[in-house]
Formats: sequence, structure tokens, C-alpha cells
Amino acid sequence: MPSWLQMAWERGILTTRYPREGARAEEVPVTGRPPVPVSALDHLTEAPARCPTGAITLEAVDQGKCVRCARCLGVGFTLSGPVESSEGRRADLVWAGGLPGAQTNDGLLAELGRSVHVFMVDVGSCMACNLEVLALSNPYYDSQRLGIFFTNSPRHADVLVVVGVPTDEMVEPVRRAYEAMPAPKAVIAVGACPISGGVFAGTGGLKPSLEAVIPVDRFVPGCPPPPIAILHAILATMGRSRTPPGGR
Repeated sequence: MPSWLQMAWERGILTTRYPREGARAEEVPVTGRPPVPVSALDHLTEAPARCPTGAITLEAVDQGKCVRCARCLGVGFTLSGPVESSEGRRADLVWAGGLPGAQTNDGLLAELGRSVHVFMVDVGSCMACNLEVLALSNPYYDSQRLGIFFTNSPRHADVLVVVGVPTDEMVEPVRRAYEAMPAPKAVIAVGACPISGGVFAGTGGLKPSLEAVIPVDRFVPGCPPPPIAILHAILATMGRSRTPPGGR
């Protein structure tokens, strides 16, 4: 069997076709998609008891609490929801009946044109979301082709990406980073931890969510969300649809 190095040498550098085309199956792991019910949610009585974070009830699924543990599989759920599941309002991550509603691009940074700079802050993570965010700058996702650049200073940033559960020690640093950013600016919470606390919700020394610290403009559910989901959130903040003008 050929090694990954040999395969990469033979194939050369390939860049994802997203957002010109939708995400391909190999770009999204099974746990990268939200759980959705196979049948009517009010008949799925076993799933809520299996959910470790209380994301599933008989009325809805809170994707902001879901950690993609897959315990609901086999009791009426399947991990087959849309990978482009970020929302501009926390309430919209609560899917009534377990199914997503209509999505819109908020376009908070549309006035900046086709280029934004991103600054990432880890307020207390396991490093999983960090890796997914930073993957956007590798040759495969190549975020620069879409006008998305990473910066090492919040003073040069348009988008603040936050990963991890907000710990008491990181409250002031993330606030200072937010205040240092010039307007217009946007904050994106990546992963279940900054959205709801994830599996750490209710633990001492933690804030319940990033919203309790600074304003949040977009929420990307997942544990961790795949790079495509994060890329979609940034593009939505820029007011760009999945197929941008010019077909890029």
C-alpha cells in the first residue's frame, strides 16, 4: 500500500473546490455533520436519555450543545445534517423537530469588500477546534484565494475567531482583543465550547458561553466543526454566498 507521502507526491497539491462547489464527502468526517432525526422527533424517546449534554429533547435538537458523540445513532438519529450549519443567532441553532430552518448571510463585513483578516483566540480548548481553524491556511483549503488572511494582532483584524470554553483567566484577554479590533468587526464562536460550554458546561471557573463575555455575531456548531463549516461562517459574515460572484 503506498504511503501518504507517495500519494501526495503523485497527486500534487489539490485545493478544495469549495465554495464554488459543495463540500465533498471526503472533506467532511462523519462527526462533522449535525445529527438529524430519521423520523418524527416526538417518537424518539431513547435519544434524550443518551445525550450527555442535553442537546436532544422530544421537541428539538440544540446544535449548540451537541458534541457529535454519536450516542444518538441507532435510536432514531443519523449524522447527516448540513455541514453549513452556522447561524447568526444562538436561538437558530435550536432546530425545532430536529431539522434546520432557513439560513441567511448576515454580511456584517460586506462593506470591507472581498478581503478580511482573522485573529484567533483560544480561551480554554482541547486544541481540536484550533487545528480545524488553522487548517484553512494550508494549501488544500487555501483561504487566501478567498480573501481570508490570518493576522497575529487584533489591531489588524476584522474577524475574531474564538475557540474553547471561556475560562475566568481568559475573560479579560479576550475582551481586550475584541476592544482592540477596529470597526467594523465580527466575532465567530467556533465549536460547542464557546457556544454552550460543551461537555464542560456548569464547571467551576468557566463562563457559561462566549456571549457572556463579548458580543457574538456567528455560531459554528460542532465538536470540532470541520474546516468547511468554519469557512462557510467566515464567508457568511462577509456577505458572500456559497458560490461567490465570478465563480471563485
